[in-house]
Amino acid sequence: MSDHLPSPLLEACVVVGASTEKLRELCQAVNRHRSLERVFLEPEVLHVLAPPFVSGSQAARSHGRRHRPLLRKKRKRSSLSTASPGRARHSCAGEDAANGRKDSEDAAVPKDIDLTALPQLCFPGGLQVTNVKAEEQFHFLVFTDVFGKKSHGVVAQCWRPIQELTSSSQNGAGSKLFCPYSFCVISKYPYFTALKDCLSCLLMELRACRFSDVEEKVKEFAAKLVLVPIPPPGQLHLMFTLHPLMIELPSREDKDYPAVDLDLHVPFLCFRPHQLLQVLSCLLQEQRVVLFSASCARLTLVAESLLLFLQPLSWQHPYVPVLARGMLDFLMAPTAFLMGCHLCHFEEVAAETDDLILINIDEGCVSTSCSETVDLPEIPPLAADCFTQRCQSLKIHFDLEQCKRVSCTDIEVQRARRRAWQRNLNRDIQSITTELIVNIFRDVSRHLNYEHRVFNGEEFLKSRELAEQLFYKNVLETHIFHSFLRDRLNRKMDNFARMELSTRSEMQKMKASLEIPRRPTMQEIQDRRKSSLPENKLIPRQGMSLPTLSDQEQTVHFQRSSLVTRIIMCEPAARLPPKPVTVFKLPEFPDCLSFHAVQSYYFELIRLLGKAIDSVQSENSTLLARYYYLRGFTNLLCSRRLNALANFQTLHKTDTAIFPTRVVTWLVDSLIQEEQQQANRWPELKRLILKVKTENEKPSARLDDDFKKFELPRKHLDRGEFVRCIQEGGILKDVATIHRLFDALSASESKQVDPEIFKGFYTFWKETEAEAQDVNFPAEVIEHLDHSECVYKVSSCVKTSRGVGKIAMTQKRLFLLPEGRPGFQEITMFRDIQEVKVASAPFLPLRIPSLRIRTSGKLEAFEANLKTETALWNLVVKEMWAGRKMADQHKYPQYMTQALTNVLLMDAVVGVLRSQRSICAASKLAYFDKIKHEVPMMVPKTTSEMLKHKINPSLDLAEPQTVRMLLYTPGQLTCDDSKDEMNPKLWVALSGGRVVVFDAASWSILQDAIRLGESQLNCMLGLVQDQVWIGSQDSVIYIVDAHSLSCSKRLTEHRNEVTGLALDAGNQHSSSELYSCSCDGTILQWDSSSLKVTRQFHVICEHLSSVQIHGDTLWCCCSDSIVELKKSGTPQRRLLLPEHVRGPTSALSSFIVIPERGELWTGLADSGDLFMWHADGHKAAFKKISLTGCSGVTCMIRVKDQIWVGCRGESSVGGHRDAQLRGRLLVIHPQTLTVAKELQAHSDSIQTLCSAEDRYVLSGSERRDGRIAIWRVE
Repeated sequence: MSDHLPSPLLEACVVVGASTEKLRELCQAVNRHRSLERVFLEPEVLHVLAPPFVSGSQAARSHGRRHRPLLRKKRKRSSLSTASPGRARHSCAGEDAANGRKDSEDAAVPKDIDLTALPQLCFPGGLQVTNVKAEEQFHFLVFTDVFGKKSHGVVAQCWRPIQELTSSSQNGAGSKLFCPYSFCVISKYPYFTALKDCLSCLLMELRACRFSDVEEKVKEFAAKLVLVPIPPPGQLHLMFTLHPLMIELPSREDKDYPAVDLDLHVPFLCFRPHQLLQVLSCLLQEQRVVLFSASCARLTLVAESLLLFLQPLSWQHPYVPVLARGMLDFLMAPTAFLMGCHLCHFEEVAAETDDLILINIDEGCVSTSCSETVDLPEIPPLAADCFTQRCQSLKIHFDLEQCKRVSCTDIEVQRARRRAWQRNLNRDIQSITTELIVNIFRDVSRHLNYEHRVFNGEEFLKSRELAEQLFYKNVLETHIFHSFLRDRLNRKMDNFARMELSTRSEMQKMKASLEIPRRPTMQEIQDRRKSSLPENKLIPRQGMSLPTLSDQEQTVHFQRSSLVTRIIMCEPAARLPPKPVTVFKLPEFPDCLSFHAVQSYYFELIRLLGKAIDSVQSENSTLLARYYYLRGFTNLLCSRRLNALANFQTLHKTDTAIFPTRVVTWLVDSLIQEEQQQANRWPELKRLILKVKTENEKPSARLDDDFKKFELPRKHLDRGEFVRCIQEGGILKDVATIHRLFDALSASESKQVDPEIFKGFYTFWKETEAEAQDVNFPAEVIEHLDHSECVYKVSSCVKTSRGVGKIAMTQKRLFLLPEGRPGFQEITMFRDIQEVKVASAPFLPLRIPSLRIRTSGKLEAFEANLKTETALWNLVVKEMWAGRKMADQHKYPQYMTQALTNVLLMDAVVGVLRSQRSICAASKLAYFDKIKHEVPMMVPKTTSEMLKHKINPSLDLAEPQTVRMLLYTPGQLTCDDSKDEMNPKLWVALSGGRVVVFDAASWSILQDAIRLGESQLNCMLGLVQDQVWIGSQDSVIYIVDAHSLSCSKRLTEHRNEVTGLALDAGNQHSSSELYSCSCDGTILQWDSSSLKVTRQFHVICEHLSSVQIHGDTLWCCCSDSIVELKKSGTPQRRLLLPEHVRGPTSALSSFIVIPERGELWTGLADSGDLFMWHADGHKAAFKKISLTGCSGVTCMIRVKDQIWVGCRGESSVGGHRDAQLRGRLLVIHPQTLTVAKELQAHSDSIQTLCSAEDRYVLSGSERRDGRIAIWRVE
């Protein structure tokens, strides 16, 4: 069983020192020579104490008897060195361990602990006998096995007279000698401070006892620590008493990262920010790093802090924070490593090894074994400057913070103050270091292709500053960066991801929501202008297609890819409120550690946990989950297996993030027949067991750890391979556009793309993208453009009707850059264009092709003699004109972005083909200019007036997805998204269990990948501002936290797909009841606070699709009827479809109840008719409303005094039916039973509707359209 349970606080307690035989020989030698000069003995493992210390079978035998030693080292021969420490380097620890195993075959040594090197590590400087009793001291160890798993050790050294250790009564010089011995506490968890406190309590107890009683005291000490459980991830800390101290175990904040139980500000006391950045840079580039200090304790604390600073990057190489003097040859290893040794070895290590980074912690300096300076690329300067500025705000001196407070007369109060101060300081430091990592690697995600798991490292390097490229080149080849990439490709939501999302600028959010091609905006150019320095001016690239104006006084110079727009410089005082911490105190340890006493301890712990559960408000489900976690494991230790399963079942509903899947699986598989029979009598346990067994039958889902770098193809590409290569190269995601690009580049006869053409196209695209980053514009130009505008194309210098200059294009307009002088002349806005055509201008006897543009409001047309560029500019301007018209008509900015992409693709196609067919090939990409001749661009007036905006929830995907459900949750339009305030959000359920969340204040994406299983999501319900309940086809109700946007609760009480959710509106702002239904007719009533089912009943029907609550009545929509129930589940009546409507395919799709009018409205999925029932009387009458051109009703909602109906219908072009379903939205007045408005904004059937505070209605459509339309409500 122990293999399946989490390890307790203590893994082993090891006593290390010199053997009795050696000490006696030493006494005899000293008495003979009457001198003592630096005597070193070989340390040995004297005792190993490891669990289990007591079991049920041992209880009777061990009761009242003293336990014999578990492992006692006996040596036939001692080895003594009285010369220099160097002669005592050779260790016989391996031989010692072998002899120990031979002498004590029954010793319970944990299999994960290697005792070979432990004696040396407990005495890094050697075991030296002295004639002066030294002060007790501590140091810390970290052990790493071949699989990378870590164990942690805390070592306490103390001194005793040799006479006492040898139990000798002889007098002489030997009686005045003192010999050290060590207690090493080993744990799977990095509780350095807590274990140091524990050992301090042990040492205090040992001072008052005889050495012959030490073994019993140590065993009692170890047995107590084995009883201490480890707190689960979260904000629940554990506390226990080990006389005379109260010791606290902090929990991990995240299950993937270790607990932090050390002072993270120690490196800030040892190094200035610049030196600390140097050290982090060396680690990021995986150098061979050696730490030096005169204090071994300081070595591990600094090393552990440095590795925590790198998170989420994880060190992958050898890591030994403390090297004994006999292990210095480890520093000859050719691979990267992080090691530490005593400062006295500094000169020796520097002289005998090459290419080491030497870090003197005591002096706070960084050097190499070859030089006093470090010749390595430094962390990018803007990220480093931000880090330095934030470091200045840290308050790292406890005494300065406490000098204003009253003095403590209670040591525990003082320790509690110190812990709280340290906890807050650690949190600030972790925030600063996470921000540093975010600022360094923020743009990595822009060069990832998630679908094909590709990282385009070359393009990422090109996007960096020239001075930073060597740093990034080194980092990109490291193992820690590859591990970081895997986490990003797996969309891991850790502290890095959360901070990267929360610190995006509004411009970055806008770009992310529109997928704008990478070009610097005018705002970014202005920011760079402010931050640029004269010495940082760049030399313009050769062959640039964008302008570089020569007037130095008017020209804006900036560094390419500056981090100014990527770094959020927080004010020093800006702090997130600390997360509240709850401390749970464990019971007092039993006086007698017998089997019955231990069981009583566990029973008392279960009682206290039950009391804590009862006292916690049900709204604090996060804390409740931690209590259930601890109680489940404690029940398991008491062999109360079914009680443990019951606790884990409750935990599964409350917080799946900490659910111990492996333990529960083992527990279910190991149930005996009697236990299984008892479990089957508990419905909740029966469901849990069924779920576990079902999950075991499924193939285990393994996260993909592979990724690849982008490579250009070497063979001809068919259509499918071309789509993959374009997506992997980071050029496009949209499959339809890629298909048009394939048609443009492929040879007409072979329908394949030549690899050389692909290479030319890719190179042209990337070079144009990079050149755009180096563009320089006069201030006059920037002043005339909007902050969000980007320049996408610039012509060569041509003659125009307004003078000689270059024509420039943004996403909004065309303008002229006059030749020879800075200036700005607007040509036209795309939305104002009336006509674009190719004309000809006379030049001597010839006629030169020119481009003529007519603009509304201007009598004179603009004409430019673009010569060979005329045909391309004609395509470009027409496509942008058509895209702008489409975007304005349909209120969908993404059309303009898509037109921009088409234009840039045309430019690249012409640039790479350079043949007569290049213009013909580029014309295949003129999508909007083409469809405006095939489909009328004009949107009906009513639709245009009502339509406010459109958004695309599938922007990050290669193809559109069906919008299954929409949910609007209210909030404040301006807030900091703290626990009390949140922006309004739009929740969008797509196909395959994917949920996208928008900020409804700006319509920017907050979270694009909440994955809730793999099945279709059927219903969503917002609960105040804290939770969103989502019902799925896989019969699970997922509960998503509205603050963290993560799912940690799952309700599995339904046996079939969940189809509906309803909240009692009367109790909307308090602890309330809600209802859920599944397709088999089951309805569950929930207490939303405790997540418990309070009532269950069943509706007899073929398919139950939704439920609604109005007053005391529960309305249920079945496929053939509407069933009216009381809240208790008592049936009242059933309203059946009229006989002439019933059919094998007829099914009710949606309904609306208007209680104050006594009306019930229903719609059919396969009919264009609505039925309005007068449902007041016992015999319901109905009226039919025919919806012209509608082939089926998909959804309905009531907004104010209107009924909005989503329909599907067939559209026709030119009198011919195209068999394409078009979404229609009808607004009906209930009083007149007439259609007041008919709205058309979707090219596929409308799937769902929702209301935003009765001000807007949002509609989502099927996958051929896949967009969300936002409508005004009159």
